Amino acid sequence: MNTVNVEVLDGPVGTELLARGVPTPLPLWSAAAIESAPGVLGEIHAAYAQAGATVHTANTFRTQPGLMGPAFESAAQRAVAIARVNMQAGARVAGSVAPVEDCYMPERSPGLGARSAHRALARVLADAGCDLLLCETFPVALEAWVAVEACVATGVPTWVGFTAGPNGSLMTPEIMRDAARGALERGAECVLVNCTPAVATLPYVQALATLGARVGAYANAGRVDDAMGWQADDVPAAERYADLAAEWVAAGASVVGSCCGTGPAHTAALARRLSRPE
Repeated sequence: MNTVNVEVLDGPVGTELLARGVPTPLPLWSAAAIESAPGVLGEIHAAYAQAGATVHTANTFRTQPGLMGPAFESAAQRAVAIARVNMQAGARVAGSVAPVEDCYMPERSPGLGARSAHRALARVLADAGCDLLLCETFPVALEAWVAVEACVATGVPTWVGFTAGPNGSLMTPEIMRDAARGALERGAECVLVNCTPAVATLPYVQALATLGARVGAYANAGRVDDAMGWQADDVPAAERYADLAAEWVAAGASVVGSCCGTGPAHTAALARRLSRPE
């Protein structure tokens, strides 16, 4: 397993906000904390930095014009700034661009109708100084491609993550591979599987790796009985997660992180596992 050039993506903000007692009400979810708890948000980024993250995702998953109106611009800018001041020197900030509807309900995706929203957020994130733009948690190809096109048009390096959903049922590895191929054709520089159960992620990494492009993975903790997380300080669960991530790296992933139900302990376990000589 070659871990020399593997980047460590941070973990979820929403899970950590809840663990620290900060409400994440719908429809804004974690984005509400940009206004209500910016200090806690900074603490979360700092915790991931201390754990070894080299790419920090700004809390812009829900800073969308359709949800926040004109206020989305200042919220996104502030989220990027909070990430920037709480990371280690040499780390990078990724601006999160998510589906405009529920990422676990592909039937609600507006497809091409999401173009204006994605263009607006991509422009704000690029102007805010993001080092890369991360289109993430897309359950369908068409809207993901629209988001990638919007981000690539800003000139900022663009990654895209697809989800098979909390039960691994929204995309097969083959469907995800084909969606990723289309994203690469539209200028994405890295294709990832995200927010898919950790125990089910390897076949998706293997499928993406056949494309010959840069590949990554950041999974969720799965079911409680998967013993993969859901408590930020659960070190044994974090080590189990890191062991699975090592399999993703062996299959070709050069970006690894973690998603819902994980925390800084998982990031630290990843960093330790990747620094371990083979």
